[in-house]
This record gives sequence, structure tokens and C-alpha cells, in this order.
Amino acid sequence: MSKRPISICALGVTLAFAQSPPSDRGVLLRGGTVHTLSGPVIENGSVLVHNGKIIGVGKNLSAPEGFQVIDIPGQQVYPGMIDAASRLGLETKSDEEDAREIGLINPQLRAATAVNPSSELIPAARSNGVTTVIEMPEGELIAGQMSVVHLDASGNNSDMTLVPSTAIHLRFPAIVTVPIPPHEADEDDDPAAYTQAEPIPYPEARRAYNEKMRELNRFFEEARRYRQAKLAKPDSLPTDLRYEAMLSVLDGKTPMFVTAVREREIREAIQFARKEKIRIILADAYEAYKVLPLLKSSNTPVVLGPTHTLPLDRDDPYDRSFTTPADLYKAGVQFCIATFSSRLSRNLPYEAAAAVPFGLPHDEAYKAVSLNAAQIFGIANRLGSIEEGKTADLIVTDGDPLEVKTHVNLMFIDGKPIDLNTRQKQLYEKYSGRH
Repeated sequence: MSKRPISICALGVTLAFAQSPPSDRGVLLRGGTVHTLSGPVIENGSVLVHNGKIIGVGKNLSAPEGFQVIDIPGQQVYPGMIDAASRLGLETKSDEEDAREIGLINPQLRAATAVNPSSELIPAARSNGVTTVIEMPEGELIAGQMSVVHLDASGNNSDMTLVPSTAIHLRFPAIVTVPIPPHEADEDDDPAAYTQAEPIPYPEARRAYNEKMRELNRFFEEARRYRQAKLAKPDSLPTDLRYEAMLSVLDGKTPMFVTAVREREIREAIQFARKEKIRIILADAYEAYKVLPLLKSSNTPVVLGPTHTLPLDRDDPYDRSFTTPADLYKAGVQFCIATFSSRLSRNLPYEAAAAVPFGLPHDEAYKAVSLNAAQIFGIANRLGSIEEGKTADLIVTDGDPLEVKTHVNLMFIDGKPIDLNTRQKQLYEKYSGRH
């Protein structure tokens, strides 16, 4: 739904955008304020785009012959946002959930193959500046491979998939005595599901934890044996897709994306990573603020969940989720912010914005949903900032993109102009004239 009447300037930009050329021609965005994120802010700057790449950033750039020039005075240019842990297109209100697979261990599965390109939630996320998501499969233990997906309008999974496998999701075993903790409840869950659910007896929860740890350790041991056997006799060994998926993890090329919420789980996950000599990214680490020196010394990056969430414990400060990003930043721990949701990817900028009044510098808040995410997942050579040679994922706004009142007037994904129309806008236009 439109937040306020669109300005004449913004309308002019939108009309120019409607006539944008094919991506292989080239575009010059001229006269806006360019927020590179990796360097200084460029007032009255320009960005030159050709064949999906940024080929020029600076002042007084001229357009080669055949390029379209779009004047954007008074507008802001930012790199597109990245939701570093999303289920966008994997589940909806009406569709059967595709984010979760049965079975404890499924490292061979790729999230990108299950994304629904026609999901109405994708245009909603784009309209708020999100150009890329890292799709996160769900499961009981090892859920599968996370995929970097562009939110373009191509209409098929293969064209949208930028990196098929960027990490493997591991939900680290925990002793859980509450069936659905409030911080993990989805927006559509009945609150009674976790407020009235019967607690799990500790001995039973401990047995379940021990069993999962045994399965996890056994699988890693088997994967290492498979790796050794493959190195010794590569042609005679039958292929096992589960172990094949783990080879890049054991070689240190692919990280495990480890969901570990509580302090104990975080410490155990880091200890497990040291023992197995693997790289990890901590996910949804609510109590990361309790282990800042450990995170810094182990060089462990963190993907935080939404700031707009309830405290985990009754005696936690009301603003615990709001202050954690600033705590990590001040401690020098690399982090980003994600939604861990399908329907809430559209709110990604506001999750970052909520940390600013609680100590996180504004520029760092935007990096938490762009450049930091790209660095953590090893795609900063392509995404996350406005630099020559990088993929042209750009948004042009009429204000601060972290503010609710701001409009995203233009978007380019991989250099292609993107239609920002959404079902919400269509409904607004349909019913706005009613009295």
C-alpha cells in the first residue's frame, strides 16, 4: 500500500524507468547521491551500467553512444539489500511448506530448486529494496544447502539462482524443554501453541539432544571416511550424494550455517567447529551478546534474526534484540541481519533501522543488510556495494531506504530494470477512490 502521495520528481523518474532499455544496452543514472558503502558517499554522482555490470562510479560521467540517461536529482542510489536467511518463495500462507524436508540429515538438497518464482511475496520484498535473498532450507539437523537467489522477474529457478550452494544449514542440537520457544514462533502461529503447550521433561529432552549429537558426530566421521576413500580410489567408489555435499565443507571451502540460539549452543557449536576443523556462520544467535570475546577470538560471523522480536526470557530487557547489533559492532564481530522468514523479507530494512536508536551507526545498519551479508557468504566480489566490476543490483529511492516513508522508485537486478508493481499497490489503487 502506498505510504504517501508520490512526488512529481519521483513520478518523472518512474516514467523514465518505464521506458528503460534492455540490459545489454546500458544506462547512466545521473545526478543522485550515490551511497557506495565500500567508499565515500558521492553527492551529485553517477553510476554507469552495462551488460549487468557497474562499469563506472563517480562524478561527471558521460554516457557512451546508445546508453539511456536517467536523471535522478534529489534521489539516493544504494546497492540492493540482501536478506541473508530467508524462506521467500519456499512457503506461503496457502501453499504447502517446501522449506522443510523429512529426515535428520539432508546436506545434498538445494533450497533454490524449491523456490516458487511466482510467489506474490517476491514483488512485495522487491518494492522495499530487497534484490537478493539467501534461501534457507529447514530441517531437524542438517537441512540442506543454502542458495543465493536474485529476485528478478525471469520466472524460473535456474535463471534466478546466482549461487546454487553457499552454505549448509545445521540446526545445532539443543536441550529443548519448551516445544515452540516464543522467539521461534511464526507470525501465523497460534500463541496458544507455545503458551499452553506441555513442557518436555528434562530427561526426555536430554535423550533427544544426545541422540542428535551422536548422529551428527557419526555423519561427520562417515563423511571424512568417504573423503579419504575417494582420494585413494576415486574411480571405484560409489557416489553418495550426502557425503559428496560435505566434501567442500571438510575442505574448508563451504561454511556450515549453524542455528544456535542460546549461549550454551553457541559455545558448543564453536567447539564442534574447532574439533571438525570446519568454518561456521552462526545463525539466529540471540545470546551472542553473552560470548562476544569468544566470537571475536574465533573469528565467527553472526547472522542475527529480526530485531522486532520478543525477549527470549522473561527477565531479559525489553530492548535486548535492539541492542545486540550495536554490541556486536562495538566488539568487532562481523554480523548481518536477516528475517528468517518468507513473508517478512519485505520488512528487512526496518529490522536494521530499529537497531540505530540503540547504538548502531546508520551506515553500519545498511551494511548489515547488504555489504556485511555479502562478505559473510563470500559473494562480496559480486554484491553488496556500488563498485566498478560488481553486479548492477541497485535501488534508487526518494529518501533513506531504512525509513518506512521512503519509496523505492527504481530497481535494477543484474543490470535489468525491474517492475516494482505489487499486489498491494494494485489493491490500493483499486479501492483508494471508494468513499
